[in-house]
Amino acid sequence: MVSLRPRRRREHARDPPPCGTLAAVKSDATSVEDYLASLPAERREAIGAVRDAVLGHLPTGFEEVMQYGMISYVVPLRRFPDTYNGQPLAVASLANQKNYMALYLLGVYGDDGARQWLRDRWTATGRKLDMGKSCVRFKRLDDVPLDLVGEAIARTSMEDFIARYERSRR
Repeated sequence: MVSLRPRRRREHARDPPPCGTLAAVKSDATSVEDYLASLPAERREAIGAVRDAVLGHLPTGFEEVMQYGMISYVVPLRRFPDTYNGQPLAVASLANQKNYMALYLLGVYGDDGARQWLRDRWTATGRKLDMGKSCVRFKRLDDVPLDLVGEAIARTSMEDFIARYERSRR
C-alpha cells in the first residue's frame, strides 16, 4: 500500500532533522534539577557541563527557567513583558533530544555577524560544528568547546537582546 502523505525531504538521509521538529523530546520536568535528574548519566554530565558554562557567563538580568520542556535562559517578564506570545524571551536554551543534545543560541539568531563569529571560532577549535540557525547539536561533551560557549553567551547583554527583538517586531 502506498502512503499518500508527502514525505519531508532532507538533503542527506544522515542529516539530523531541524532542531525542534521530529527529534524533539519534551520533558514535563518543572525544575532544572528535576530535568537533569531525568537524564541518562552521560547526557546529564554533558548538559550539566554546558549549563555550568552558560551560567558562568550569563549576563546580568537573565534568569534560568524551564520553558517549552527545556532549560532556558530568559529575559524575565517583569523586565520585558511585551512579547509576541506572552512568554519570556529566551536568549539560550539547552535540551536533550532523541539523537543528540542541543544548545539553542538565540543571541546569535538573526545576527549574521554573531553567527559567523561563532562558526569561525568553533572551527578554530578543531571541533566539528553541527549548527542550524541557532541550534548547535552535539552528541558528546567532547564535541563542545565550553570556553567558547561561555564567550558566546557573554556577548549578548539583556539590553542588546531586547533591542534586537524590538527591531525585529517592527
